[in-house]
Formats: sequence, C-alpha cells, structure tokens
Amino acid sequence: MNRKEFLKRSLIGAGALATTGVASAVITNNIDELRPLNILGFNHLPNTNSKIMANTVLHKAETRGHANHGWLNSHHTFSFANYYNPERMNFGVLRVLNDDTVSAGKGFGTHPHDNMEIISIPLEGDLEHKDSMGNVATIRNGDIQVMSAGTGIQHSEYNKNSSQLVKFLQIWVFPNKRNVTPRYDQITLNLTDRHNKLQQILSPNVDDEGVWIHQNAWFHLGTLDKDFKTEYKLKGGAGNGVYVFVLNGDVSIGDQKLSARDGYGIWDLDKFAIKADSNAEILLMEVPMAV
Repeated sequence: MNRKEFLKRSLIGAGALATTGVASAVITNNIDELRPLNILGFNHLPNTNSKIMANTVLHKAETRGHANHGWLNSHHTFSFANYYNPERMNFGVLRVLNDDTVSAGKGFGTHPHDNMEIISIPLEGDLEHKDSMGNVATIRNGDIQVMSAGTGIQHSEYNKNSSQLVKFLQIWVFPNKRNVTPRYDQITLNLTDRHNKLQQILSPNVDDEGVWIHQNAWFHLGTLDKDFKTEYKLKGGAGNGVYVFVLNGDVSIGDQKLSARDGYGIWDLDKFAIKADSNAEILLMEVPMAV
C-alpha cells in the first residue's frame, strides 16, 4: 500500500467515524471524546514532516498530541478531542490509542459510547469501572478490560486510590458488526507468560487466549530481555497490519529503532523481526487496514 492509499484509508476512517453514530453520542466533558470531524478530500497538502513510507508509518513519542487537564495527563497517538492531525486519524480500524495518567481520587464521569470496541490496559494503580449494565469492577496491572459499546452504554472510570496515580492505555477499535448487544469483560493474565514471548491478550475468538472483540484483530504484550530476538507472524491475512507501541525500553522492528512510547505501523507483509535493544516492554496491535 503506497503513501497516497494509506492517507486515503486514514481519511476514510475519519469519514466512517462521522457517519457511524459515534458522533451523535459525543462526550460532553471535552476530554474523553471523539468530536465530529470534517470529511476531507484526498488532495490536501501533506505534512512536510510526514513519516508515512511505502508500508510503514513512524510516530515518535514526542510527536503525539498532548493534553494536561490537571487531574488527567493524556498523550494521543491519533487525533482525539482537541488534538487533530489529518495524517493521524487512525491506523486501519485502530482509532484511538491514548496514554493516560489520572490523579489520585479523580476520573472520568459517566459518559456514553456506541458502536466501538474499547480496550483498557492498566499499567499502574487501580482503575474503578462502573457502567449502565450494572458492572462494577477494578482493574490493575496484569488485567485486560474490554467493552463492546454496540447499541450504547454509559460508564465511568475513576482512580480508586487517594495517594497513587493510575496509568493506563485506552484503545478504541472500529467493530466489524454494528449495533451489537453491549457487553463487558475483564480477565487477569499471568505476567510471566509474556517474559521473552508475545502473550496474546485479545483476539476475534471467544474461546481463544485473552479477551475477544468484534473485529479481526489480535493484540500481544511482550516483556523482553536485552538482545532477545523473535518474530511476529500476522494472523489475519494480507488485509491486516500491525501497530507496535513501545511501553518501555528500546526495540528494533526490522531496521527501525524505537524507544519508549514510540509507535510504528507496518503492513503489506506476513511477518517481521523484533529485537530488544534493551530490556523492553511492547504492545503489538494487529488490525485490518481497511475501515
């Protein structure tokens, strides 16, 4: 897929957002929201600092959108709320990757979602969840939480602790089925199962490892020792790509060197090499490239 096609698909993603009904349920706190986006043509001027190549896109950590609301410090890999970059709308069906830090005792008040698969990966602290389906739960490092918003849900998220930060990744994926019955799930994983291996944490299959979503997607986490090498083989076929997000340390994906909080998308291939250049933690998100 060439750069023009990548941009076209990204902009189609923005258009899909504006027409899926998500925009009709925008969140009113101006923080945890996707506002209606203008549908752009394909002839806009490209970003002169674009990192979109033939089959890769590089997002260095310092180029992410940033919003500090006092109680919430958030970095946005893709356009979100007041951060807008037409070349960073989505990576295929991966629409949101927010790196959030929530102050002690603070959180997101009750707000709505629909027709989105929402995955939360806690990194530090205790995040309390309540929703309109009656679920009340706390997630912490080692847990994976998923919601299929479907026909519509409301939920809140709070830092349960009075003296400790909560850090978590908030990830939104466009579903391949609309208006499904909303559902909630969370699991606790064995952290040792990702030491020098890629632990599957999400898939499209109910009976597979990890949580499942309504999409042809697979997520993996790895905690890698310095100089450890492995490779990732795509599971979803030629239409999928992988977005690599480095949580900690330094890694190389093929010849591309990445550091903490860098993101790197790669597509039009069936496998790629991974090398830990230091002790490192990585998240791999394999998703369909077409929205």
